[in-house]
Amino acid sequence: MSMDAVIKSVTSSDDFVHLDGLAQADLIKRGEVTSKDLVQAAIRRIERINPDINAIASHNFHLALQQSEAVSMDGPFAGVPTLIKDVLSYPGHANGFGSRLLDTVPGLTSSPYVEAIDAAGFITLGKSTTSEFGLLGTTETLAKGATRNPWDLSRSTGGSSGGAVAAVAAGLVPVAHASDGGGSIRGPASFCGLFGFKPSRGRTVSNGMPAELPMTAINSDHCASRSVRDSIAWLMATEEETVPEKLQWDQLQKRKSARLRIGYYAIDENGPNPSASALVALSSTLRLCEELGHELVEIQSPQFERGEVAETFFSLMGVVMALTFEQLKAGFGEHYNEDGFEPYTRALVAKGRELGPDYLAQAGLSLQEASKSIEASRAACDVILTPTTPYAAFPLGQYRPDGPVDALKAFVEEVACYTVIPSIAGWPAMSVPLYWNEGGLPLGSHFSARQGQDDVLFSLALQLEEAQPWQGKIFEMWERNAWYKD
Repeated sequence: MSMDAVIKSVTSSDDFVHLDGLAQADLIKRGEVTSKDLVQAAIRRIERINPDINAIASHNFHLALQQSEAVSMDGPFAGVPTLIKDVLSYPGHANGFGSRLLDTVPGLTSSPYVEAIDAAGFITLGKSTTSEFGLLGTTETLAKGATRNPWDLSRSTGGSSGGAVAAVAAGLVPVAHASDGGGSIRGPASFCGLFGFKPSRGRTVSNGMPAELPMTAINSDHCASRSVRDSIAWLMATEEETVPEKLQWDQLQKRKSARLRIGYYAIDENGPNPSASALVALSSTLRLCEELGHELVEIQSPQFERGEVAETFFSLMGVVMALTFEQLKAGFGEHYNEDGFEPYTRALVAKGRELGPDYLAQAGLSLQEASKSIEASRAACDVILTPTTPYAAFPLGQYRPDGPVDALKAFVEEVACYTVIPSIAGWPAMSVPLYWNEGGLPLGSHFSARQGQDDVLFSLALQLEEAQPWQGKIFEMWERNAWYKD
C-alpha cells in the first residue's frame, strides 16, 4: 500500500500507527487531526505495548499533552510524538543514562541538538532505554531490565539505542532520536528491521559534548526510523549551518537512478565469521543492487590495527567516564555511591583512572592514524557494502553488564566489527532492512560512503526502499505478534 493510500485510510486513532512521521505531520497541517490526537494515540500504544517491549526509560505525558496544545506549523514534524534516547539531556524529562544512581535525576540542560528537535516540531513523550552511558552493545541494564526485541521477546535489540529502535519497530512512535558511536543506531536497526543512518562527522549541530573530546568526533546523533524520508527530514532539521552542501529533496530524488560502483566484502579479516543468515542477507542485497544497475566489485576489508583501535576505544571511554564520575561525585556530595553504577562501567572507569586525562590526546592521535589507514585501503568505489551485524538478534542474558568484563569487551568488538569502521573514518553509513531469515528475524545490509556524501547514501536508500519496500513487512509482523493485539 502506498503512503498516500495509507493516509486516506486513517479513520481511527490507532490507524496513525501505520504512518511515518512526515505523514502524521501532514495530517496535522491539513487540519484532519490535531497533535493532541496523535500524542494521545501514542500514549495508548505505549501503555498497551511497552510492558512487553520495555523500551521506555521514563516519560512525562502531562508535559507532552501540554506541548501538543500549542504546536507551530513551521517544522517538518509539527506535532509528531517522539522519544529522546536517555543519554541526551532534555528539560522536563529524567536524565538517567541507563543508570540506577541517576534514574530519577531531572534533565536541566539543553543543547543545540535538542533545540533543533524542538524546532522541527516534535512532541517528546519520554526517554528511550539505553545501555548504561551507551557503553554496551545490548540494552539490558540493572536499572531498567532488558529491552526486548519485538520480533522475538527472548532476544536483544542490541545497543546502545535499543529502546529507540524497539519503540519505532513496535509502533510506539513513528521515529525516535538515537545516537551512534561504533554502531549504536545501525546495529539495533539491523536486529529490529529498521532503517538506521549515521551522519558524516561534523554534519549535525552540537549535542553539548565538548568539541575537544575524541569521542565527540566519533559519536553522531540522529534517529531510528521506518521510512528513509523521515531520516532525511530529521537530518535536514539538525544539519549544521556550515555544512558546504546541505541536503535537498529534489537532488536526492534526481540521484536515485545514478549508477554506483559498490565495493563489497563479507568477511573482515580481523573480525568474526559472519553467520549463514548474514551471508544470505548480503547475497540477496548484492542481487538487488545488480538488478538496479549498480556495478559490484569484491574488495578487501579496510586494513588497520583492529586490536589496538579496540583497546583505544575502551580506554578512551574509560577516561571520559572517569572524568564524568568526578563531576557526579562533586554534584552528589555525600549521596554519591559508585556502587550505583554497573560493574562493566566501573571496570572501564578503573582503567581510565590509571591512564588519566592526558590519555585523551594520545587516543585522538591513535584514532586519526587508524582513520588514515582505513581511508588509504579503501578501493576506488562510491559505496562499500557489508553485513551490518555478523548475526541476527541474540538471546537476552548472554551479555549482561554484570558479566565477565573481558567477555563483554570481546562482544562489543565483535558485534560492531562492520559498523565501527565508518565511525573511525567519519563516513556516513546506514543499515537498510532488506532481509528477514527463516526464523523471522531481520538482518540489515550496511552501506557507507565517503565523508560528506550523505546524499549518495540517502539517494541509494530511496531507490532500495522503492524497489523492495520494507514497511509492509513490519506491518505484517505486527499482526503476527500477540503484544500488538488489543
